[in-house]
Amino acid sequence: MAQIAAAVDAEFDALLPVPDDARRPLYEAMRHAAIGGGKRLRPLLVCASAQLFNVDPQAALRTGTAIEAIHVYSLIHDDLPAMDDDDMRRGKPTVHKAFDEATAILAGDSLHALAFGLVADPDTHPDPFVRAELALELARASGPAGMAGGQMMDLVADGAGFDLATVTRLQALKTGALIGVCLEAGAILGRVPPEGRAGLRGYARDLGLAFQIADDLLDVEGDAAAVGKAVGKDAAAGKATFLSLLGVDRARAQASMLVDQAVEHLHGFGAEADLLRQVARYAVERDR
Repeated sequence: MAQIAAAVDAEFDALLPVPDDARRPLYEAMRHAAIGGGKRLRPLLVCASAQLFNVDPQAALRTGTAIEAIHVYSLIHDDLPAMDDDDMRRGKPTVHKAFDEATAILAGDSLHALAFGLVADPDTHPDPFVRAELALELARASGPAGMAGGQMMDLVADGAGFDLATVTRLQALKTGALIGVCLEAGAILGRVPPEGRAGLRGYARDLGLAFQIADDLLDVEGDAAAVGKAVGKDAAAGKATFLSLLGVDRARAQASMLVDQAVEHLHGFGAEADLLRQVARYAVERDR
């Protein structure tokens, strides 16, 4: 994970040179959000998935960086006063606090555009059909039928009395869709047809839910300094979560079961899938 994090930072550093003109604050804001901090789970998943199919590591890294750009843009916007109104992210001031709200909005918009530019670039993959499929799946995962749709559900969740099925659906979109496209991306880069990706989809679905339960646990039990952002906000807002609906013990047991299921979806792979198995365990054992 540390190696991938360093490689992703290097990619963003190369992609975002600060110009000596009036755009300088925009680039500085993008770099503030994109470089340093974060688990880099999504690029790691792309690289681990691509490894199953002997994909060029640089193609996997560039694709993983694109998905991370989508993730970072979503965090910038999620932290805005109009949404979650957070002051800290990844252990440093959120973009609208370090700069201003308008710059934060533009930084998020620009990272969104950067992501699609990366997957469409021939330097990422020489096959235009592979690039087109990457762009299509990333659009599906990040739009209203994926992450953005989950964010909308999350915005109306405060005091809405969501049941477990609705919370599960919310998190499958908000968190799970982008995790899912990471596994799909590795297979797309390896030219694996859709019917050959069922196991990876099952792994991603269960991992995404386990990851979110772990996040909910950290929001209750975690240390803000270690987590890198404020904790306890969901309970204060009266938001329905896996913890509020299941309780701590049942939620923790559910996360463990989901990890076991995720690993079982990889039964058709050998040692080449060990990194994915390790990532699944990490999802529920982390402290941030």
